[in-house]
Amino acid sequence: MRRRLGSSGLTITPLALGTMTWGSAVDRHEAGDHVRAFVDAGGDVVDTAYGYGGGDAEMILGSLIGTTIPRDDLVICTKAGISRVGDERRVDVSRRGLMNQLETSLARLGTDHVDLWLVHTWSDDVPLTETLSALEWAVSSGRARYVGVSNYSGWQATRAFSLLEQARVPLVANEVQYSLVCRSPEAEVAPAAAALGFGLLAWSPLGRGVLTGKYRHGIPSGSRAASPDFPNFAQRFLDEHSARVTDALAMAARGLGVGTTEVALAWVRDRTGVAAPIVGVRTVAQLRTALKSLDLTLPEEIVAALDDVSLTD
Repeated sequence: MRRRLGSSGLTITPLALGTMTWGSAVDRHEAGDHVRAFVDAGGDVVDTAYGYGGGDAEMILGSLIGTTIPRDDLVICTKAGISRVGDERRVDVSRRGLMNQLETSLARLGTDHVDLWLVHTWSDDVPLTETLSALEWAVSSGRARYVGVSNYSGWQATRAFSLLEQARVPLVANEVQYSLVCRSPEAEVAPAAAALGFGLLAWSPLGRGVLTGKYRHGIPSGSRAASPDFPNFAQRFLDEHSARVTDALAMAARGLGVGTTEVALAWVRDRTGVAAPIVGVRTVAQLRTALKSLDLTLPEEIVAALDDVSLTD
């Protein structure tokens, strides 16, 4: 089962493997196990970023390419524009900053190109035309096969699409937060994606772990919410609304004889415009659970029930 990323010619599996915790919660050996299990199950998209793990995520992935997994078996997506110096988050989407980060990413990954390169975030500090000129350069120089954006609103993605279209460089993706407890993309981003033909990659499709049900009775040790590396990561969704959604999700999962993770991922996967949800895991067991979602088709009545309970005022 494969999908086109928007209206581009790039086809991907409808589940991507995220690497945000590589180098912190996930070490190189564990990452290797994750990639092997993912590819063995038919997966191919691995999502990373210049700033993940202070660069460790890309370096770990680079160390696995050619040794653990052939380069051609992967669709590598990386992002540029965000970095961290200590606890300080820095955004630089200037042409210089983006180009320098892509060169560094390629060196870390040990490859001469990435399959998909995204601007990690919007910034009002740099003209959009300058930011997009780096994407044009990446495609024309062969360093990126396809390009897109991340965390862009509907109008921002539409404007970027239009400007790149003038340069005959298609914008094929927008990576956004999307889950049963974060449906904000449906207002503008998903309609723009459907109208213009770019695909959505959904990050945190499990509501930062809340939709797995593991926070229903407190914050377990070892979870991201309890990790010093991701302070307040899940706090936004530890509220009454998310609790109602999680309870409904658990009821639906029991009725289908599957887990809540599979149902939550299948719901996001089949939303308008979504090409693939991106799942981050700590263990191979968690990954195998997520991969089960690929074989799950939700009945219409369950989709409707989840739609209703997850709506916010």
